[in-house]
Amino acid sequence: MSLVLGLDSGGTKTLAALADESGRVVSLIGRASLDPSAGDGWKSTLAKLLKDIPELPSVRSAVFGLPFHGEIDAISAEQIRVARDLMPIDPVVDNDVRIAFDGAFAGEAGALILAGTGSMAWASLAGPGDPHVRVGGWGDAFGDEGSAYWIGREALAATSRELDGRSPTTGFSQAVLCRLGVTPSGLLAWCYGMASRRGAFASLAVLVSELADVGDTTARTILDEAATDLADALIAAWRQAAGERPLRWSCAGGATASSFLMQCLRQRVGCEPARRRLPPIGGALLRAAVDAGWAVGPAFLKRLDRSLSEFPTSTEIDNQEA
Repeated sequence: MSLVLGLDSGGTKTLAALADESGRVVSLIGRASLDPSAGDGWKSTLAKLLKDIPELPSVRSAVFGLPFHGEIDAISAEQIRVARDLMPIDPVVDNDVRIAFDGAFAGEAGALILAGTGSMAWASLAGPGDPHVRVGGWGDAFGDEGSAYWIGREALAATSRELDGRSPTTGFSQAVLCRLGVTPSGLLAWCYGMASRRGAFASLAVLVSELADVGDTTARTILDEAATDLADALIAAWRQAAGERPLRWSCAGGATASSFLMQCLRQRVGCEPARRRLPPIGGALLRAAVDAGWAVGPAFLKRLDRSLSEFPTSTEIDNQEA
């Protein structure tokens, strides 16, 4: 049986899936992120992941969406080298947000705002020769506005202001401390004692969303600001790609699961998002299917989407290194 392999890795986790020519997904596994900014561990994580795919010799085409690809030349070259060394065929290696764009619009024009651990907008008219425009994606040091990491960092900043007495004491700071399981005196040790803060900060976005849903003003202010930044990136990307054409947009990433953030984002953008055709991992599979020369019409897309939905959600899939 001929198969295609799709891989999508963001700031927190990696998903890899196999699909056949009908669009049926035959396997879906999860591992830790392949984030090269966290060190060289991504190489062994990728090697172990691919070793756990016994059908690898049957793979006709493969597309990997990796963080930082196309952003730093040395990292991009290393990602291509490692991926080729580990695969029996030469895989296509691209940026993970491009893969998410491919899934969201399935070959059609649009602008995607991705707000996961990091954030980036990607837009294109998607025709032959049309450019692909990216906005944002500058990383947590001086970018990633509106991302789950940014939301978590703002939550911690708001907590510190309450603890210092620089802002009125509300239930917000206590909720953050309770979620982290620390006392005020233990907050610094929690933050600066960990090797990598991105995922830990990003996990607080769920709490901020929960608090916003029950009317917490601090949480709502944070998410409103996040929506403003995300809308700015989305609109800037679309204008560069499409000029004054009416905006067609969609979204992806864990931060967009927040109902309050999405409410604010719709208001800032001024129109409703288009229904996402496929999740990011579906975008990788679709690209691989196109590269394999398969027919990827409506029936293929429908079955691929339905088949992916039959697997556990990405949060339920084991994302630990085996």
